[in-house]
Amino acid sequence: MKYLLLIQQGDTPVPGTDAWERLSREEQSQVYESYQAVNETPGVTPGVWMQPPEAATTVRVQDGKTLTTDGPFVAIKEALGGYLIYEANDLDAAIDLASRIPAASMGGAVEVRPLKEG
Repeated sequence: MKYLLLIQQGDTPVPGTDAWERLSREEQSQVYESYQAVNETPGVTPGVWMQPPEAATTVRVQDGKTLTTDGPFVAIKEALGGYLIYEANDLDAAIDLASRIPAASMGGAVEVRPLKEG
């Protein structure tokens, strides 16, 4: 079964922010190494790192007109920071992988969602 792991950044420090700069060089290296290890896990198809939520444009169509709004319509803690697809034997394996994603332990969360096949 394939699972989509949606990485919600929440308060997770990300490169280029003050919160990231407050991490020690060792902590920063550990974050990079953890993401690298997750991406190299057999069955993982890494996603692409997303720009921050304020760079997003939300599109809706109402009465036949396309409406755009800057940013997402979610609380910042729910904003997506990235994703990956994981082909695993079961949900427990996907949950285990999600728990190894640094955002899950650094102020964010990871949503694990099975993908429909076929």
